[in-house]
Amino acid sequence: MGFQDKLEGVEARYSEIEHLLADPEVAVDYTRVVELSKEKANLEEIVTKYREYKQALRERDDAKALLNDPEMEDMAREEIDRLDELIEQLEEQLKILLLPKDPNDDKNVIVEIRAGAGGEEAALFAADLYRMYVRYAEKRGWKVELISSNETGNGGYKMVTFQVRGQGAYSRLKWESGVHRVQRVPTTESQGRIHTSTATVAVLPEVEEVDVHLDMNDVRVDVFRSQGAGGQHVNVTDSAVRMTHIPTGIVVECQDQRSQLQNREKAKMILLARLYELEMQRQQEEVAGMRRSQIGGGDRSEKIRTYNYPQSRVTDHRINMSNFNLPAVMDGDLDEFIDELATRDQARRLEEELREAL
Repeated sequence: MGFQDKLEGVEARYSEIEHLLADPEVAVDYTRVVELSKEKANLEEIVTKYREYKQALRERDDAKALLNDPEMEDMAREEIDRLDELIEQLEEQLKILLLPKDPNDDKNVIVEIRAGAGGEEAALFAADLYRMYVRYAEKRGWKVELISSNETGNGGYKMVTFQVRGQGAYSRLKWESGVHRVQRVPTTESQGRIHTSTATVAVLPEVEEVDVHLDMNDVRVDVFRSQGAGGQHVNVTDSAVRMTHIPTGIVVECQDQRSQLQNREKAKMILLARLYELEMQRQQEEVAGMRRSQIGGGDRSEKIRTYNYPQSRVTDHRINMSNFNLPAVMDGDLDEFIDELATRDQARRLEEELREAL
């Protein structure tokens, strides 16, 4: 199917949805109205852009018709040049809009940060990354909820898991999966030597039970007392929950909620997300390792970014981009990196589409 045919199909479907939403029989079915409204919203941008494109084509044809008029020829040529540039821009935008969307882009996310090599300094870096993402979420008007954490005595985290809820959360944060590396002088270092530490970030789309099969008969649930920093018991009741998915060996712990019931719910939510991610990885490996070829494919062994404190430099290794305002980045100014990663990914997918069309 050609470029123009795809766009005509999208516009036809958009018009069909408009008629359906105006149908009194459809209007009484709340679930159908929600589904159609969501589909209409997803098509709106491309239809608006396509209509601009068709209008520009018509205006260019009108301008070409004036080329035979000596009095209008110069003005017509200027108008044709302007419209040629506009049509080219709209074509590029439409090609990107036609690319298949990641079905998870509109979902909320669960983010897991684990301290890696570097001991206490790695745990402090994990805490810095957690604050960075909280600030990024706040700037975008998203909600953040701490799900589970394992604190150290000095304000660091061996592990911290949190939920981010908001429009497009996964579409932006999915680029953060991987190994983050920090280079700095730890506060405990008396001789001023620079240490290198790491933390691993995993960004998982939040899923419903309908998205993934989970048989609770395959899950062993253990309860224990919540522990604070340094292993101190902070709750006299067995409110903390550990879930072990026996077929895969995935283990999830949650102890930061107020009751055992709440910890069970959060642990199950994380387990569902991990099982979904496992299934997505399996499917992607079946289609020639598609995810591994993506910029920032989320490979957790992949070093994606280095935070160099002595030079106030943050470097994203996937796109070879550096930012020399490290304090701003740690305060949540991540859009420069995320925008470029998304743009590069669009360009790569567009190139693949064009190759397949040949």
